[in-house]
Amino acid sequence: VVCEAGCILQALDTYLAEQGFMVPLDLGAKGSCQIGGNVATNAGGLRLVRYGSLHGTVLGLEAVLADGTVLSDLKSLRKDNTGYHLSQLLIGSEGTLGLITKVAIATPRRSKSVQVAVVACKTFEEVLSSVEVARRSLSEIISAVEFLDRSCLELVVAEHGLRDPMGEQHAFYLLVETSGSNAEHDQAKLELFLEQCMTEGFVQDGVVAQDGAQAGELWKLREKIPLALQQRGKVFKYDLSLPMDAMYALVEDVQARLAAPFPAAKVYGYGHLGDGNLHLNITAPLDAPPALLAAIEPFVYQWTAEKRGSISAEHGVGVMKAPHLHLSKSGEMLELMRKVKDAYDPNGILNPYKMLPPPP
Repeated sequence: VVCEAGCILQALDTYLAEQGFMVPLDLGAKGSCQIGGNVATNAGGLRLVRYGSLHGTVLGLEAVLADGTVLSDLKSLRKDNTGYHLSQLLIGSEGTLGLITKVAIATPRRSKSVQVAVVACKTFEEVLSSVEVARRSLSEIISAVEFLDRSCLELVVAEHGLRDPMGEQHAFYLLVETSGSNAEHDQAKLELFLEQCMTEGFVQDGVVAQDGAQAGELWKLREKIPLALQQRGKVFKYDLSLPMDAMYALVEDVQARLAAPFPAAKVYGYGHLGDGNLHLNITAPLDAPPALLAAIEPFVYQWTAEKRGSISAEHGVGVMKAPHLHLSKSGEMLELMRKVKDAYDPNGILNPYKMLPPPP
């Protein structure tokens, strides 16, 4: 489909649904975010594990460069090996190379069967073991793998009036979604996944949605977390890519680091397990001292770099992460990025001060 950059993600998906297709991107902010912004930030979202990133699903785009040149590359071809892929540079460039005005995006068929289950685990290691079972037993139909800790669940229950799907409290929750063509077959496979996890002792409890309404309620447990966090005062948000076995260790290390000097601060961990993307959030009173931020940064970024992770998984760099970009990019890569910026925008008028740190 070809659409203008100002098209709302949810509106586009609703339009495509009438034709039996879907946008291969799904975000909690789908009701307000725009396609142009999604592409400019290379938004990842909830179903990247199934459909991949926008670098793969965007087939072409139109953009206005700094000198007013209209770069038109709205081809809908799956293959085009005729030189440099200039459009790819604009995906994730955060408006620093050009202003995206139109997008051609591949739209997969909408699945006839969407099934959702939530399982509860005692440890993060059991969460990872359950993910491995899901990859083995649901590989061809899996479309989302999300996790949240107990703090996140209590938060959305309190702030949005949602219901805890389990009878007892648990440390971690794993949401698994499948998308296929046969509801009976897919639900049977999902129930078998749950049975295998419980037999091997990875899961203490679980629930499988029996219809679309129940599936929607289970998804709210994950999608409402960002909105609920905003009700708890000041929020420090970190969007990181990490090796799977290190993801929650960072949450625990931050909790230990802040517990004594900042007892009012609360640490939350959730994210996309399908692609190793942790959302680390810390809430604090609105009058929290500047020393709190100093205790969080650059510690979080340095910790991530030591694990060979990325300081920005899907939310971009912007202004605040630019000074720390050297932790994810080498000096040679940063210099080449500056040369690309100079070639596209020699006067530095497009989103100045964003993404690239000042030259050394």
